[in-house]
Amino acid sequence: MPRPCKRRRICAMPGTVCFGPRGGCSSSAETEITQSPEPETGTSSDSICMTLDEYETIRLMDFLGHTQAEAAVSMGVARTTVQAIYESARRKLAEAICLGRDLHIGGGNYFLCEGRRHGCRCPHCRKEETE
Repeated sequence: MPRPCKRRRICAMPGTVCFGPRGGCSSSAETEITQSPEPETGTSSDSICMTLDEYETIRLMDFLGHTQAEAAVSMGVARTTVQAIYESARRKLAEAICLGRDLHIGGGNYFLCEGRRHGCRCPHCRKEETE
């Protein structure tokens, strides 16, 4: 029996959960993010679903410039797990851009960070900035 998947720490929810070609994402697609093991299944076949932990690896590594090891510490998982999540996220981004598909962010196996006072080691924890 495989070991259960460890929940990943994310520092904040994304400001926007739907991206797409001009006119691609409707306002109804901007739905509330729910915590579920799998991305929403109600999206069309022409859209790509990225989980919140995949979004977090892109944010940490590409936007903030963290290494895989630093991202792993921030998310509370192993470096090899971050590497696998990051590869999946980049593949989905490339597919959305190259094929002109909508990208929806939501779901995944995560918990929202409580800020530096509660064990977050992220030096730019967005949870702290909003308090």
